[in-house]
Amino acid sequence: MRLLVVGKLNGQLSTAVKMAMAAGAKVSHVETIAAATHALRAGQGADLLMVDYELDIGALIAANEAERITVPVVACGVGADSQRAADAIRAGAKEFIPLPPDAELIAAVLAAVSDDNRPMVVHDDSMRAVIAVADQVAASDASILITGESGVGKEVIARYVHQKSRRSQRPYITVNCAAIPDNLLESELFGHEKGAFTGAVARRIGKFEEASGGTLLLDEISEMDVRLQAKLLRALQEREIDRVGGTKPVKIDIRVLATSNRDLAQAVKDGAFREDLLYRLNVVNLRLPPLRERPGDVLALAEHFARKYAAANGVENKTLSAEARRRLAGHRWPGNVRELENAMHRAVLLSPGPEIEDAAVRLPDGQPLSAPDAGSRAAQAASFAAETASRAFVGQTVAAMEQQLIIDTLQHCLGNRTHAANLLGISIRTLRNKLREYGDAGVAVPAPQGAAGAHAA
Repeated sequence: MRLLVVGKLNGQLSTAVKMAMAAGAKVSHVETIAAATHALRAGQGADLLMVDYELDIGALIAANEAERITVPVVACGVGADSQRAADAIRAGAKEFIPLPPDAELIAAVLAAVSDDNRPMVVHDDSMRAVIAVADQVAASDASILITGESGVGKEVIARYVHQKSRRSQRPYITVNCAAIPDNLLESELFGHEKGAFTGAVARRIGKFEEASGGTLLLDEISEMDVRLQAKLLRALQEREIDRVGGTKPVKIDIRVLATSNRDLAQAVKDGAFREDLLYRLNVVNLRLPPLRERPGDVLALAEHFARKYAAANGVENKTLSAEARRRLAGHRWPGNVRELENAMHRAVLLSPGPEIEDAAVRLPDGQPLSAPDAGSRAAQAASFAAETASRAFVGQTVAAMEQQLIIDTLQHCLGNRTHAANLLGISIRTLRNKLREYGDAGVAVPAPQGAAGAHAA
């Protein structure tokens, strides 16, 4: 958590800074709003601005927006001047912290705006396998492509890799390639020189330089324009960038992670993504299975979110009733972990008593989760039974883990090659080649069972 404090560092504000540092924030300081914008423009990144409400907060936010710098602002000030606090909120501040400060309040505000507090909740074997691979490659500087459906937790695993890496004490910078227009993304990534284009009133350091020594996450990389992909490829190959309007290259030292919820191999075939860039990014692939394929995580995540939102709303922890647990386990969660989190947030708010009943667990349209039918319950029971047989991956090679995962999945699918390939996220041809290798090495490969399995073989 990087905190930039804006204002004269004396008295109660100094005490607030010490409390923020005690809560784990990395604090830097400037005295004026002009200095704050200059620091951010120059690449001194921040996750939160804590600004004295005697300063012009509206002007600060406007200056940052003109530079396309988006950092949340929290106002602070001595005394309980409700009018000035309200003015700060109207100007764009997200919160107001009265001074003298309260340590718990500062810690809560930092946690509310920081995404550092998203722990890995992993119980299912399919996710344990992903984490095991992540642990093995985290210490390297290899680029990693994290794939999976929307809402599965790709950003969470990316931060996990950074925290496990040798760069964990250095910056971790995220750029959402889908959220920034193509004509602005180049400047956002690579920065620009003064006068490079209309509105470039000063040099702006881009995210590549801001992440110096640390990790840069390119979220939803598949949405990047093909023209810009060429410049990104050069940055990865040469480890240097060119600012927009610049005359000489700038050396960079970063590790690049990327996420995508699209099939990039298909995007290459469609001409929407460069094949050479895919190879450069996909040194290691971490495919996160959807929540419906990791049943062992559903209830563990539900309980985690119930605790999280009970604390956030100042209520006692609420346990899940037996029927609520049954319905949670039986739902397919097309929105994955994000949908489950939202459902549990609603459930905490809608539960008047100490227990979350099934009626409180609702879909976005307000309808309760339907009770799973007999077939769904049987399939869910089988999945949970399989999940309880945990595997010890630590100490194994990636190849050994891959082999174990493929064989276990094939056994789970009763030898059905097509079903196993779909669950594993690989082509049937790749699966057959792997099985041929294992068979040649003397590994027992499950045979197809029944007519459907034989047909799929």
